[in-house]
Amino acid sequence: MVRHAFLSASLILCALTAAAPQPLTWRFTSIRELGGYKTTVLGHPKVVGNAIEFNGVADALFVDVHPLAGAETFTWEVIFRPDVGGNAEQRFFHLQERGTENRMLFEIRVIGDQWCLDSFAMSPSGSKALMDRAKLHALGKWYAVAAVYDGHWYRNYVNGVEQNAAEIKLSPQREGQTSVGVRINRVDYFKGAVRLARMTPRALSPSEFLKP
Repeated sequence: MVRHAFLSASLILCALTAAAPQPLTWRFTSIRELGGYKTTVLGHPKVVGNAIEFNGVADALFVDVHPLAGAETFTWEVIFRPDVGGNAEQRFFHLQERGTENRMLFEIRVIGDQWCLDSFAMSPSGSKALMDRAKLHALGKWYAVAAVYDGHWYRNYVNGVEQNAAEIKLSPQREGQTSVGVRINRVDYFKGAVRLARMTPRALSPSEFLKP
């Protein structure tokens, strides 16, 4: 009886694990593909170690997929390094629904030799920018940033520390595309490097986040 109970519990656990939304992880070790998807390369981004560097002038990668399409809740994480010498506004990751203005993005605002995080989400049911220019971080270092939506609250984080939060209704986005290193419309280039991105269709807690 104990053995049967153990097997039943194991089968239930396996079924729940299989049914749980699975994250997508993109490792930046090639400019030709991201997460198994072929890229369109703009400029000359280069692989340096286990990351890709962007020059802040003309380098970017485009992928014809929106990795969080259909997600009612989500956690979007990026490990990146913003470098000295870029513009005041730099978009380093952009997810765009095809044919509309609905999108999700990560930007930095450079203030002197520091930066603050700007996360933005737009959907038919609402939109919100999360940014606090008083919460500054040094350029030239590696960071793990995250944007999380739990169905009620939209929050962003730097190295697991909450930067901003807002209560809002965000509806799921449809299929689309991704740009890394620049906006979809090819302005506000990013100077620095990106190592890894993880897109999870559920809200994670800070203890579950990637570490820089």
